[in-house]
Amino acid sequence: MRKLIMWNLVTLDGYFEGEKPWDLAFHQSMWGPDLEKFIIEQLKTAEMLVFGENTYKGMAEYWSQPKEQEEGQDEVAELMNSLPKIVCSTSPTSAEWQNSTVIKDAVAEIQKLKQEGEGNMFVFGSAILSESLMKAGLFDEYRLGVAPIFLGKGRHLFAEGIPHQKLALLEDQQLESGGVILRYAPANN
Repeated sequence: MRKLIMWNLVTLDGYFEGEKPWDLAFHQSMWGPDLEKFIIEQLKTAEMLVFGENTYKGMAEYWSQPKEQEEGQDEVAELMNSLPKIVCSTSPTSAEWQNSTVIKDAVAEIQKLKQEGEGNMFVFGSAILSESLMKAGLFDEYRLGVAPIFLGKGRHLFAEGIPHQKLALLEDQQLESGGVILRYAPANN
């Protein structure tokens, strides 16, 4: 059975983007060789990537366009472009980024996709989609990169109303940037 894993960068005060969509400047405070290595290793375990509509559009725009990548991002771009991608959208959406498929009923389709393989499915960003998947109890793991920044305002990753769930810490990793990567799984009690 595939594992569904959330991956997101957040600030210490819980924001995953600033006041405007795609205001992700705080990501630079986390970037370094150790985070790059973690991301590449993570992508190499992925069978597919899962996005909500808005995140898909932003990721497709950033990763699919040939450009000079920041140092170390060549391999990340290659993996992002080659992996199968699922776009969860209830509105008509074109999926022009290579290896992309649109699904309408995210919860039902993700449940089926989890049964059809052995690898990892990663949800990147996609707070609205993640909330639906959390309410359906579909995540097997949460991976958060916590930036050593208080943003003060923006958009929180976890909205009010997500279900109560006890988590077990699987791993913590300190980064040279002062950020940390935390891996949690739902606890069995």
